[in-house]
Amino acid sequence: MASTASAFCLNTGNNAWMLTSAVIVLMMTVPALAFFYGGMVRAKSVLNMLMMNYIAAGIVGFVWLLWGYSMAFGTATTGINQFFGNPFQFFGLQGLVESAADGSASSFSPLATTGVPAFTVVAFQVTFAVITVALITGAIADRMKFGAWIAFTVIWATIVYFPLAHMVWAGGFLGVGGFISQHLSTPIDFAGGTVVHIDAGAAGLALALLLGKRKGWPKEPMRPHNLPYVMLGAALLWVGWFGFNAGSEGAADGTASRAWLNTFVATCVAMIGWLATEKLRDGHATSLGAASGIVAGLVAITPAASSVDTWGAMVVGLVAGVLCAIAIGIKYKFGFDDALDVVGVHLVGGLTGTVLIGFLATNNQGAWYPTGAKNGLLYGGGFTQLITQIVAALFALVFSFVLTWVIASIIKAVRGIRFSQDVEVGGIDLAVHGESAYDTIGARISSEVE
Repeated sequence: MASTASAFCLNTGNNAWMLTSAVIVLMMTVPALAFFYGGMVRAKSVLNMLMMNYIAAGIVGFVWLLWGYSMAFGTATTGINQFFGNPFQFFGLQGLVESAADGSASSFSPLATTGVPAFTVVAFQVTFAVITVALITGAIADRMKFGAWIAFTVIWATIVYFPLAHMVWAGGFLGVGGFISQHLSTPIDFAGGTVVHIDAGAAGLALALLLGKRKGWPKEPMRPHNLPYVMLGAALLWVGWFGFNAGSEGAADGTASRAWLNTFVATCVAMIGWLATEKLRDGHATSLGAASGIVAGLVAITPAASSVDTWGAMVVGLVAGVLCAIAIGIKYKFGFDDALDVVGVHLVGGLTGTVLIGFLATNNQGAWYPTGAKNGLLYGGGFTQLITQIVAALFALVFSFVLTWVIASIIKAVRGIRFSQDVEVGGIDLAVHGESAYDTIGARISSEVE
């Protein structure tokens, strides 16, 4: 949905839905993801995890309004602009809305055809940029310096996220009319399988490898300190994801309804699949498994929400729930410390949903297809869409992993990237932020004992 100047007529219903979606998608980062991740870390570093999510929202939101939106949704998609838009075209959001001399309005809104103003698109899409960066924090818990994380958020969003969003959603390299579309078919990524989840998962893998293991991992137990936080965060993520997926239609129409229902059913089945896998493997169906299964289903259905039918959504959810439950053990096999399973859930879940589109995509039941996309293999479309989805997924994975490694290596060389062992062992919250999450609780317990 590249920004091109066109006549504009406001549709208040669609605009209201998009603004509402923007609000609940923002909720997915703060507080939902912050508490989901915060509950999974140890008590001595929970505030640091919350702060890493909050600062990601503040910084990425700021740079998005300056140059991020322009890089992601700038109008040119030829030559070098197949990979990123001109950061100065809409710098500081200047030039997005113009009034003609006769009083008529023209707009660069990518959703002008559905009557949604450009500023609403900016508001909706900034929440995607924010949560994509914040997702990475789960892979680097207890290790990355707060100042290094701040520098990383600015550089990574600029060099990795904004260009990938442009390539997929603004008609660039992976979008309608882009290089992949011209040679295969158009990749289907309705709400961010490549742009958000594969992108963040690959970045998390690169950082986990570069930072190394937490002291004591994997021999020492590093259990979640507050499972109710985890379950609360997962529940809020589930609610917010309806704005994430159904809102990506850009209108309050039947496709949004289809995306909403697919999001719901895939998540239900994914949770069941994860818990069943846990029960068979470990003998217990856990609250952490339920929360993680919810997120796995949400991740996998994100790219496919508009292009599969109800049965397809169930398959996506089931496969994601089972695969992600198995995949979280990858880190132990290969020896990399992905603290909160960003790789096992977001990278594997994003790859699962993106690739399954190549099997399950169907243009029946009010589905949305970008121009040039085809049905999946199981719905008579042949192998073309499957190959396209695999190519798009691999491109996003390699693009994010390589650039993340380069960015983090430079930051490491310039200012250092990891806390000292003394800070890590003694507690990041006190050392870095000068406070503790549970001081008052500790004082109350002590007085009661006395």
